[in-house]
Amino acid sequence: MSAATQELTVEEKLRQLFNLQRIDSQIDEIQIMKGELPMEVSDLEDEIAGLQTRIDRLQSVVTEMESDLSKYHAQIKEAEMLIQRYQAQLDNVKNNREFEALTKELEMQRLDIQLKEKKIRAGEIELDNKRDTLKGTEDRIEKKKKELDAKKVELNQIIEKTDQEEKTLRGQSMAAREHVEERLIRAYDKVRTSYRNGLAVVTVERNSCGGCFNKIPPQLQLEIAQHRKIIACEHCGRILVDSLILGIDGE
Repeated sequence: MSAATQELTVEEKLRQLFNLQRIDSQIDEIQIMKGELPMEVSDLEDEIAGLQTRIDRLQSVVTEMESDLSKYHAQIKEAEMLIQRYQAQLDNVKNNREFEALTKELEMQRLDIQLKEKKIRAGEIELDNKRDTLKGTEDRIEKKKKELDAKKVELNQIIEKTDQEEKTLRGQSMAAREHVEERLIRAYDKVRTSYRNGLAVVTVERNSCGGCFNKIPPQLQLEIAQHRKIIACEHCGRILVDSLILGIDGE
């Protein structure tokens, strides 16, 4: 804080605070124009990332299940070939031991085919369910992507329209802050972040606080108009200024 800032009168300090508030309120108006769009865009991007992870996992599961079904079909064909071979060998058996061994092998291959067919039926049902889930997730992510694209277009249009103005205002806000003493800046920021409308410095309007609209006693209004000290609303804590500040500021 410079010596010049320390020597400012209360009236000049109030003018600086009110000017800072006016600039910051213009920045707030731009943020209001953007609304919830930045957060909505971020949320959609996170949701799409989560859906894509789920799709990747489902695709991996589907691929693995398809591979398992292909193996079962191949094993069935192999078992069928063995059955044909064993049946051909039955015509040339030389004793009961060979006959019983071939018969046992035939039974095992037929049981193995039944087991594989059972696994195929169950696997195909599960695979269809996974494919349906995958398709539903893919449809959902496409819908979310379209929604995200629309939100981005809307947000970019606002940014294009206001970007330069916002940069200029933020520069003005930083410059204005340099002329306000540190303790007042701390108080200003604390009050500003306490209210959604961001108002920390307000005028007295119709004998009331321009922030919370509670009545200001006549004696307090007189003190405000005298600019001898910085006065805050006893109800909301906002810094109070009179309409003379507006006139001095050229509005």
